[in-house]
Amino acid sequence: QVQLVESGGGLVQAGGSLRLSCAASGGGFNKIAMAWFRQAPGKEREFVGNDDSAYLADSVKGRFTISRDDAKNTVYLQMNSLKAEDTAVYYCAAGFVWPMTETRFVSYWGQGTQVTVSS
Repeated sequence: QVQLVESGGGLVQAGGSLRLSCAASGGGFNKIAMAWFRQAPGKEREFVGNDDSAYLADSVKGRFTISRDDAKNTVYLQMNSLKAEDTAVYYCAAGFVWPMTETRFVSYWGQGTQVTVSS
């Protein structure tokens, strides 16, 4: 069983930056795929990017970067040049399918962290 805890969300002005972190516990971190998803009000949860940024949603390319530190069992989402449309709850995800670009591939979810971008 993998537990995921996100942190780093908050309120930021458009054009600003935030870095989200996702700490994993439960063992086997280096054997699982990680990704970030987000869900805006009234919309379905959507893929943001996988853990080495090899796959990124078109809407965030050039602005968001994802990385992982296996020594710390942590994956990061660096968000730059934030826009109002980036406002959403951001979820860390773990699973055994790579690339994990769809919610149906996810085995474990974090609780989510709110990101609000003011215009």
